Amino acid sequence: MRIGVPKEIKNHEYRVGLTPPSVAELVAAGHQVVVETGAGKGIDFEDADYVEAGATILPNADQVFEQAEMIVKVKEPQPVEIARLKPHHLLFTYLHLAADKPQAEGLMKSGATCIAYETVTSPKGGLPLLKPMSEVAGRMAVQVGAHYLEKEQGGRGVLLGGVPGVAPARVAILGGGISGVNAAQMAVGMRADVTIYDINNDRLAELDMFFSNQIKTAYASKAAIASAVAKAHLVIGAVLIPGAAAPKLVTRDMLKSMKRGSVLVDIAIDQGGCFETSHATTHDDPVFEVDGIIHYCVANMPGAVARTSAFALNNATLPFALKLAKLGAEAAMKADPHLANGLNVSGGKIRHAAVAEALNLPLN
Repeated sequence: MRIGVPKEIKNHEYRVGLTPPSVAELVAAGHQVVVETGAGKGIDFEDADYVEAGATILPNADQVFEQAEMIVKVKEPQPVEIARLKPHHLLFTYLHLAADKPQAEGLMKSGATCIAYETVTSPKGGLPLLKPMSEVAGRMAVQVGAHYLEKEQGGRGVLLGGVPGVAPARVAILGGGISGVNAAQMAVGMRADVTIYDINNDRLAELDMFFSNQIKTAYASKAAIASAVAKAHLVIGAVLIPGAAAPKLVTRDMLKSMKRGSVLVDIAIDQGGCFETSHATTHDDPVFEVDGIIHYCVANMPGAVARTSAFALNNATLPFALKLAKLGAEAAMKADPHLANGLNVSGGKIRHAAVAEALNLPLN
């Protein structure tokens, strides 16, 4: 199969769909790889590194899309990229369609087969291609939260871990999944006062055992969340319903109970966000303020640590890319039902139930 890697064009997105080591694996398996010039520059790979790995460098994205059968990306295709897609294309990337109806309609119009990293599953029920970026985003959430709590950033002027004689900041993490756990690990390491909220009692028990006495856990009732928001200096939204829009757990009314200069970090913003007052931001302009509360809602958080993120993502996606390249989309999905769960769009139709429900579009 001929595989194409265009340069990412989303605002401040430096990751790349395939690193040179991944290209070398695909070439060794008998496939051809074409890469847009400069695609790896954001993570310090030159065109020569890709040539050494066996790729062919092309001067622009138009030629990459024209020559490739499978397009491997990181972020959802932008309108100009959607316009390049044809019915014969297989697109393998993050899509996050539940909060982006125009993108979904564009992909449907293209006729391409679109497999989304974030809905591919594992035999244990996990999301193996979302996991590495969830780990990065969870860890970053605490870093950025601590930064924006600083007074010169508009924050409350609170040190996350406190000092002897001064209490640490209170951190409320909504969601005990991969992002939430990684956020908690970082927050605990910085000596914050951490509570994780979730609606799965079994998961809360697991977290209680895992963290021992380092954190507190609580059932995520509406009353508990309202109380948490009122007390917390940093609230991290880390909820996920695979393929679906994130539930709005924190309302605007709740912000009135918060201390001025407190910070909300919405990891769920790719799926529409879990705070009522959230809207997507970029690394160019990452925060905004509502009722004195700082909101950080960058839709591609891991792009800020692009090199770490690109390698972590490639480690997870490469086995699936190899399978798709060897068998083709249809045969690969028949052979692996967990890969088939990644199918969001094909033949001009929505193929994933949660996406169809979120967008109020028919499921086929």
